Amino acid sequence: MYLHPIDIAIIVVYFAGIVWLGFYLSKKASKNLDAYFLGGNKIPWYYLGLSNASGMFDISGTMWTVSILFIYGLKSAWLPWLWPVWNQIFLMIFLAVWLRRSNVMTGAEWIRTRFGQGTGAHLSHIIVVVFAVITVIGFIAYGFEGIGKFSSIFFAYDLSFRFLGINFTSEEAYGLIFMGITTLYVIKGGIYSVVGTEVIQFFIMTFSCIVIGIIAMLAISPDQVYAFVPEGWGEFFFGWRLDMDWSGIMDSVNYRIEQDGFELFGYALMLMILKGIMVSIAGPVPSYDMQRVLATGTPKEAAKMSGLVILVLYFPRYFMVAGLTVLAIVFFSPELKSMGADIDFEMILPYAISNFVPIGFMGILLAGLIAAFMSTFAAFVNAAPAYIVNDIYKKYINPDASDRTYVRLSYAASLTVVIVGILFGFVVDTIHALTVWIVGGLYGGYIAANLLKWIWWRLNGYGYFWGMLAGIVAALTTPALFPDLTALFAFPIVFGFSLGGTIIGTLLTSPTEPHVLKKFYTEVRPWGWWKPVQEACTAENPAITPNTDFKRDMFNCATGIAWQMSLVVMPIYLVLGEYPKMGVSIAVFVLASVILKFNWLDKIEDYPAGTELSERDIRGRLKTDPPS
Repeated sequence: MYLHPIDIAIIVVYFAGIVWLGFYLSKKASKNLDAYFLGGNKIPWYYLGLSNASGMFDISGTMWTVSILFIYGLKSAWLPWLWPVWNQIFLMIFLAVWLRRSNVMTGAEWIRTRFGQGTGAHLSHIIVVVFAVITVIGFIAYGFEGIGKFSSIFFAYDLSFRFLGINFTSEEAYGLIFMGITTLYVIKGGIYSVVGTEVIQFFIMTFSCIVIGIIAMLAISPDQVYAFVPEGWGEFFFGWRLDMDWSGIMDSVNYRIEQDGFELFGYALMLMILKGIMVSIAGPVPSYDMQRVLATGTPKEAAKMSGLVILVLYFPRYFMVAGLTVLAIVFFSPELKSMGADIDFEMILPYAISNFVPIGFMGILLAGLIAAFMSTFAAFVNAAPAYIVNDIYKKYINPDASDRTYVRLSYAASLTVVIVGILFGFVVDTIHALTVWIVGGLYGGYIAANLLKWIWWRLNGYGYFWGMLAGIVAALTTPALFPDLTALFAFPIVFGFSLGGTIIGTLLTSPTEPHVLKKFYTEVRPWGWWKPVQEACTAENPAITPNTDFKRDMFNCATGIAWQMSLVVMPIYLVLGEYPKMGVSIAVFVLASVILKFNWLDKIEDYPAGTELSERDIRGRLKTDPPS
C-alpha cells in the first residue's frame, strides 16, 4: 500500500527530530566511557525506566505477541513466560539492588567483583564478553527481520537493488534504511541519545496503543470475535492439555500448535516456571536491561526503575495487541485460511493496521511502531560496544588510552556490531525461528553459572567459564541431535550440561581468593549459601550480618508476577468486553500493589549494614585494582 502524504510527513518529521536530538546530546556523551555508556549515573531513574520500557516494545516482539494471541487466545498470556517476561519482577524485588551495588559499567566488568583476578577470572570475563556480543548480534538480526517485513508492507515502493553481485529485496532495503538512521544517532549520542529518544518514543507508542485499542472496540463486538475462534479461546485458565481445536475454522493453526509443542500446555507451563525461576535469579543477560540498572544513581533507584518498566509497559502494549488481534480475527481470517499450510501469522499486525487506521493516525502509529523498533535496536547498539571497548580494548590492549580514543573506538564498535547483526539477519527466515534460537540457544546456556554466581560462595571463575561454555555448546547442538524436540522441552538437557560443567569446573579448581569473596559479600550482600564467607566477614566487623530476606523476596516475587499478569490480561478483557473478568484483574492489581508498597518499596536499602565505603570510593577502588 502507499501511504498518504500526511502520514509520510509525520514519519519524516519524527526521523528528523530524533536524529537532531542524538546530535544535540552528543557533547554530553563524548566526555568519557562512563558518560557514553552510563550517562555518568546522573540520568533520572524514571527516564531510564521509560527508556527501558520503550526498548522492550519492539515490532518483532509485538508481531509475535499478536500471532500467539490469535492462535491461543487468553492462554497466550502465559506463553511469554518462555523468556521469561517476569525476570523484571526479580530485578525489581532484589537483583537490581544487588547488581547496582557492584558499581561497575558492564556485566563483564562485574566478573572482577565476584571472581577477582587470575586465569579463571579472565576466562569467565572473556566468555561473558563473547556471550554479550553474540546476544546483541542475535537481537539485531531479530529486529532486522521484523522491521524489514513490517516496513515493506506500508512503504510499498520497490527498493530492491543489486550490489556487489548480491540481490537485496525491498524488505532488506527498508531494514537497512531504518537501521542506518538509528545507528547514526546512537553512535553520536551514546546512552544520552538512546534514553532521550526512547522517552519520546515511549509516549508516541503509548498514544498509538490507545488509538488502536479504541478503534478495535468501536469496530467489533465480542460476539463477532467468538464466532471466528474455537471453544476455549477466551479462557485464561487451562488443564494439562490445551484442548483447543481449530479444525473446520482454520485447520493449519492446529499444525502450528503441534509445531510449537504446546498441546501439552500444563507440562509446558511447568517447564516454563522451572526455567523462569532459574533464569530470573540468574539475572539479566549482559545487554541493555543490565545497562539501565548500572546507569541508575543508587541501588534503590535501580529497583524503582525496574518496577516502573512493568507498570508503564504492559497495559498499553496489550491494549494494542488485543485490538490488532480481534480486528484480524474478524476481518482477516478468510485471507489467513486461504494461505493453507503456508499461513503467515506475522502478517496479522500489518494487515490490521493498513485496513483500520485512518489517515494521520496511520502516520503517528507507524512512527510509534518504527520508534519501538528503533528503541530496541538503539538499546542493543549502545550496549555491545561497552563490552568491546571497556572489557577488551581497555582491559587487555590499551588501558592508558585517552577518553577521546575510547569514545571514538566505541563509534567503530557500534558500527561493526550492526553490520554483523544485519549479515546474520539475512540468513534467517522468520522471526519465530530467531525467537526460538535466542530463547532456547543463547539463554539456555546462560542459566546455571549465572544462577550460582549469586547464591553459592564456592563458585569460581573456572566453574563459571566451563558452565557457560558447556551450556552454550549444548544449547546450540541439541537441535541438531534432537530435531523434533522443541527448545522448551530441550531445556532440561541444556541445563544439565551447563550445571555439570559449572560444578565440575569449580570443584576441580581452587576457590576464589578470600579477600575477593569478603569484599563482594560485604558490598552486595546476597542471600544463599554464603555462610563461610559471612562468618569470616562478621568476625572482622560484627555489623556485617547475613541477608535473611529470602522468604520475603520470594513472596514479593510471587506477588509481583500476579501484579504483572493482571496488567497483561486487563486490557485484553477490556477489548473483548469481558468486564466482570476485567474487574477481577483490577482487584488483583490493587491488592498486589498495596502488598508491594509495604513489603517491598518501603524496605529497599541502598547499601547494607557494615558497608562503610561511599559509592564513589567503591567505584574508585574497582577501577584501580592492580593487574594480575
